[in-house]
Amino acid sequence: MIRSITQQKPIEEIERLLEGMGRIFIIGCGTCTTLTRTGGAPEVETMSKDLSDKGKVITGTTVVPVACDNLTQQILSEYGSQIKQADGLLVMSCAFGVQTIGTQLGAMVIPAQETLFIGKETSIGLFSEICNQCGSCIIGETGGVCPVTACHKSMVNGPCGGTNAGRCEIDSNKDCAWTLIYKRLKALGRLDDMRKYQKPRNHLGEPRPGKCDIPA
Repeated sequence: MIRSITQQKPIEEIERLLEGMGRIFIIGCGTCTTLTRTGGAPEVETMSKDLSDKGKVITGTTVVPVACDNLTQQILSEYGSQIKQADGLLVMSCAFGVQTIGTQLGAMVIPAQETLFIGKETSIGLFSEICNQCGSCIIGETGGVCPVTACHKSMVNGPCGGTNAGRCEIDSNKDCAWTLIYKRLKALGRLDDMRKYQKPRNHLGEPRPGKCDIPA
């Protein structure tokens, strides 16, 4: 299951972001942050208690099914009076959800999370980064293994000189991404693909910022 992987901001930072706002409505997300246990019902309840203990008035809380969905505004309409009473909305979702709610409601939104990466759950509570949406995808030439996310150095031409027995020199518990790529290409009979030189990554990404036209 693919999700936006988040991590709660330190409570001190959340307090700073909420400075001057005495009345808060808290919104969690029923998908990504529920899965990562950073913004589901238990976390929203804990946040509500923590902020109440710090003197904030919580006008209401809810966990919407999908914070980044176009129907979120409709779902939140039943909390209209509680939301209007609030000076700001603390949103416990990924950045996409925060922006969606802010745009749909035209309200002051505060993110409670750091959005880390797009990831996949590999075991209970453990998530692996599979894509950072760099806009310069080369996995068609690396056997479907992304060196940008799988390699600590994000090398698009590898391996580096530090790989040792198939392990990364930065983290000896981690497989070297380029060893994985080698094994995958060898199994596919496409080892010659490793000889192809990849141009330096465009760290600005393409297209950025904002919008792109996708033909229908």
